Amino acid sequence: QVQLVESGGGLVQPGGSLRLSCAASGSIFSINGMGWYRQAPGKERELVATITSSSNTNYADSVKGRFTISRDNAKKTVYLQMNSLKPEDTAVYYCHANIRRAPWSFDSDYWGQGTQVTVSS
Repeated sequence: QVQLVESGGGLVQPGGSLRLSCAASGSIFSINGMGWYRQAPGKERELVATITSSSNTNYADSVKGRFTISRDNAKKTVYLQMNSLKPEDTAVYYCHANIRRAPWSFDSDYWGQGTQVTVSS
C-alpha cells in the first residue's frame, strides 16, 4: 500500500506563514509529479502548485509569488511554503502524487487525507 501523510496545517493570522509537508510511504518504485490542491467550503477542489520529478514547478495565479513548492526525493516528501497568507487561502489542502509501485506497474494517483489551513484574525 501507498500512503501520503500531510502535516503542518493550522490557524494563522493574515500575512502569516505556514509550511505544509507531505510524506509518501509504502511500496514505491518511483514518484513522478507531486502537488498540492485545496478545497474551500462550497467550492470545487483546485490546483495550488505542482512539481515534476525534475523539480519543474507550476503555480495557480492566485498564489504566485507567495507560495513555494519543493520536494526532497530521498525523503519522498513534498513541501508547500505559504507566505503572506490571506483569508481566501482558507481551505483543506490535499497532497497528490503520481506513483509507480513497481518497474512493471502502471503509474497511479494517490491523495493525502487533507490538512486544514485557516487564515483569520
